[in-house]
Amino acid sequence: MTAAKISIKENRRNALLFSLGVITIVGLQTNIALLFARYLDKHPEVIEMLQQVGLGIFICITIYFLFIAKEKKPATQPIAYKSKRHRFFQGLLLASLNLFPLPYWVYLSITFSSFGWFEFSKPFIAFCVTGSIVGTLTMLIAYAHYFNYAKKKQQEIKLNINYMIGGITALISVITLIKILNDM
Repeated sequence: MTAAKISIKENRRNALLFSLGVITIVGLQTNIALLFARYLDKHPEVIEMLQQVGLGIFICITIYFLFIAKEKKPATQPIAYKSKRHRFFQGLLLASLNLFPLPYWVYLSITFSSFGWFEFSKPFIAFCVTGSIVGTLTMLIAYAHYFNYAKKKQQEIKLNINYMIGGITALISVITLIKILNDM
């Protein structure tokens, strides 16, 4: 939503610079997570514990997005940025604060690897990092481009996004629970 706000209040170029900062960090986080997951894949005793911890985390996230997440009040005073490069660095900073991609990619890649759907080879890792970057950039550009429409239906869209995130994490939780029960 920050990319959309920048697009409306300033211009699309600054929103794109912000988005480039975000995808730089997202790509780095995805790569680090997959390399860590490759290490964990060679140590199955650690994976079992992490899957159980991951299940707990994803259940908590599911509960949060389906039942607790509410609309936040807008900030009283918007910050005015004059530097175009500042938007790129703002994107780097905000994406760095969001650590969700690290456990997400570790957990997802290990789970998919256990089903035989993923390999920890360089092509698979490069494909995932590229997909993460392209997907994130596509969504940020879509937010920036369609924000006027979304602003009219802001409450409905926020509610739907929370349900979508909650549904995705619920699905991941169910898959993991099935995997843990099958391993017992």
